[in-house]
Amino acid sequence: MALTLDQLNAATPADALQWLDGVYEHSPWIAEQALAQRPFRSLAHLRHALAQAVRTAPQAAQLALIRAHPELAGKAMVANSLTAESTNEQSKAGLAQCTPEEFARIQQLNADYNTRFGFPFILAVRGPRGAGLPRQEIIATFARRLDNHTDFELAEALRNIHRIAEIRLNDKFGAEPALGNDVWDWQETLAQHSDPGFAEKGQLTVTYLTDAHRACAQRISHWMRDCGFDEVEVDAVGNVVGRYHPAPGAAQGKYLMTGSHYDTVRNGGKYDGRLGIFVPMACVRELHRAGKRLPFGIEVIGFAEEEGQRYKATFLGSGALIGHFNPAWLDQKDADGVTMRAAMEHAGLCIADIPKLQRDAAQYLGFIEVHIEQGPVLNELDLPLGVVTSINGGVRYVGEMIGMASHAGTTPMDRRRDAAVAVAELALYIEQRAAKDGDSVGTIGLLNVPGGSINVVPGRCQFSLDLRAPTDPQRDALVKDVLDQLGQIAARRGMRYTLEESMRAAAAPSAAAWQHRWERAVDALGVPVFRMPSGAGHDAMKLHEIMPQAMLFVRGLNAGISHNPLESTTNNDMQLAVDAFTHVLNQIAEETPA
Repeated sequence: MALTLDQLNAATPADALQWLDGVYEHSPWIAEQALAQRPFRSLAHLRHALAQAVRTAPQAAQLALIRAHPELAGKAMVANSLTAESTNEQSKAGLAQCTPEEFARIQQLNADYNTRFGFPFILAVRGPRGAGLPRQEIIATFARRLDNHTDFELAEALRNIHRIAEIRLNDKFGAEPALGNDVWDWQETLAQHSDPGFAEKGQLTVTYLTDAHRACAQRISHWMRDCGFDEVEVDAVGNVVGRYHPAPGAAQGKYLMTGSHYDTVRNGGKYDGRLGIFVPMACVRELHRAGKRLPFGIEVIGFAEEEGQRYKATFLGSGALIGHFNPAWLDQKDADGVTMRAAMEHAGLCIADIPKLQRDAAQYLGFIEVHIEQGPVLNELDLPLGVVTSINGGVRYVGEMIGMASHAGTTPMDRRRDAAVAVAELALYIEQRAAKDGDSVGTIGLLNVPGGSINVVPGRCQFSLDLRAPTDPQRDALVKDVLDQLGQIAARRGMRYTLEESMRAAAAPSAAAWQHRWERAVDALGVPVFRMPSGAGHDAMKLHEIMPQAMLFVRGLNAGISHNPLESTTNNDMQLAVDAFTHVLNQIAEETPA
C-alpha cells in the first residue's frame, strides 16, 4: 500500500526515517534532516526539504552521497549487489540487456569518468518522463558530460540524484504525475514535425508557415477539439486559437488569454514556447471532463511566430493581436526568395483578415504565460517553479570598429590600431558593467574580422551588442555606459566606429495582482516562492502593451539550457505547472462575479 503524507507527518522519527529509506542511496542523514521540517504540506514540499538538506551540506557529505551510488552497468549490477531501487532503475533503462559492445563502451566511460572526476557518473536513467532512457541516449550523455568542468559536473551529479529521489518518492507515495505525462507526450509528439534539412538529421526546426509548421498547427487544433474547447481556429496569421466559453449567464463574460508560440529556432528544443500552450490545454480538458464552466472564458493561443527565424518579423503571432502587424513584412523574402505574402497565400491564410485579429483589451481579464525558464537559476536552486517579476527590456546594435590593417610581424604592439582587440576590450567592459546591476546582461554575440588573415593585424571588426535589464531606466543606464565606453575605447586607440540600433523593446513588468496570483499558487503547492526576471523575450511582452500580464517559469534540465536539443524538463515539474495554473484559475473564479 502506498505511503501517505499524513502517515509520514504523524510517524515517529524512527518510522518516518525507515519509510524514506532508499530515497537517497545509503544516506539516511538527508531524510533525518528533512524530517525536522514536518509537517509537509505536499510531496513537492518534502522533495524540496530533502534537496535543501543536500544543498546545505558540506561538500564532503555531497561527495560521499555521490560515491554511494553504483556505476551504471558496473560491477555491482553484474554481481547483483545493487539496492532494489537501483536494480529497478537500471533495468527499466535496459542496462541489464546491454550488448557486449555497449557494455564495453559503458565500462570504458566509467573508467574515464572516475579518472577525471574521482566520483561515479550519476544519471537519472528513468529520465524526465520516468519511463526509462534509451541506452544510446545514456551513452551519449555519459560521453558529453566527460567534457564538463569538475565543479559543474559535481552539481550536475547532485541534480540527477535529486531526480532519482523524486522518482523514488513517486513510487513510495503512489504519485503519478498524469497531467504532466500528458503535457510531456503532447510535446514529444509535436516534435515529430520538423523542417526539411533538419528532420533528416533528427533535429527540431519549425519556422513560419513551412509544411512542418502547418502540420503543427493542425495537430494542436485537433488536440484542442479533443480537450473540449468550444471554438478552435487557425487565424489569418497562423495562430491556433482555442476558446472555452464562460459559464452561461456569466455577468462579465470576459476571457483570460494565455498561450505561447509553437515555432522554434533552428535545431532547437521541444519545450520553448510549446509548454505554455499545453499546460492550459490540460487545464481546460480537466474542466471539460468535469463538466465545469468558470465565470470567465479561457482563450488559449498557439502563437504562430515568435522567434524571427524565417522572416525578420519577431512576435508576428502575438503582435497581430495588438495591431502590430506591419504590411511591409509581406514583401520580405526568406533565404529561398519566398515572400511572406506568397507563404501566407500558399498556406491558405486570408491576408485581408489580419486587421480583424486585433483584440479589444476590455474583453479580457489579462494574459498569463507558462514558459520553460531557458536558464540555469531554478536548476541551481533545486526549485521547480519561478514567478517572473519582469521581462527584460533590451536594445540591440550592429556595428563595426575601424582601425588599420597592418603586418602582424613588423607592427610594434604600441603602434597597432587593432580593431578586434578594441572590440574585445569593450566585451570585457560589458561583462564587468552588467554584473554591477545584478540582473542586467550584456552580450557581444557576433564578432567578425572580415577578410581576416593569420598574419594581419585586424583593421576592421564587425560586432553586435545585446543589452538587457528588468526596467527601462536600468537598461538605458547600461546602454549609456556601454556606448560611452565604446567612444572612449575608439578615441584612445585612434579608431572610428559605426553603430546602428537594430531593435529596442521596452521592459514588461508583471502586473502586481497577477504576479501575486502566481505566488499564491506556487505557495499552495508547498514550493518556496522564488521571484526572478526573465532575460528572454516572450509573447507576454506584446500583450503587456494592452493588458496586464504575468508569467510562471518552469525549471529546465541540463543546467537549464534552451534553444538547444538538450532543452528538457520533467513530468513532475510540468505537473506542478498544471497544478499552479489550475490554482490561478480557481483564484480568478473566486474573485469574478458569477
